[in-house]
Amino acid sequence: MFGGFGISTDGLNIALLADLGGGDTLWLKADEETRSLFEAVGCRPFMYKAKGKAMKLNYYSAPEDAMESPQLMAQWARLSLACALKSRAAKAVRARPVASPVTKRGSSTSKAVPSAPARPKASRPEAAAARPRAPRKSRSG
Repeated sequence: MFGGFGISTDGLNIALLADLGGGDTLWLKADEETRSLFEAVGCRPFMYKAKGKAMKLNYYSAPEDAMESPQLMAQWARLSLACALKSRAAKAVRARPVASPVTKRGSSTSKAVPSAPARPKASRPEAAAARPRAPRKSRSG
């Protein structure tokens, strides 16, 4: 995408490793709620140019002190994971299909009737009775 690497877990993108002109940088996933935390410690937003326009992604550079401390980085990584989980949950809610009512035609008063999902055809009971069954084993032997 921008000549870098994506870091993901369970299909969730939580970080990027990319050089936007200042050397390889670790960019952590953020959102509206966490943006101020990243900005408070001096992190830069992930910005690039596309077709002459400045574009911004919901990623911020990792805090400098966290780059040298596994304990501090773990906190920021968990924060990024939480952002990715919220983003996936929001997308799932938006992606749920809304059942649209189906109007019956040919009646003088059109009524909205919810459409029912298609059901598989049931097998004929007489055909099932005609099939030979294997003898069942008892639990005792």
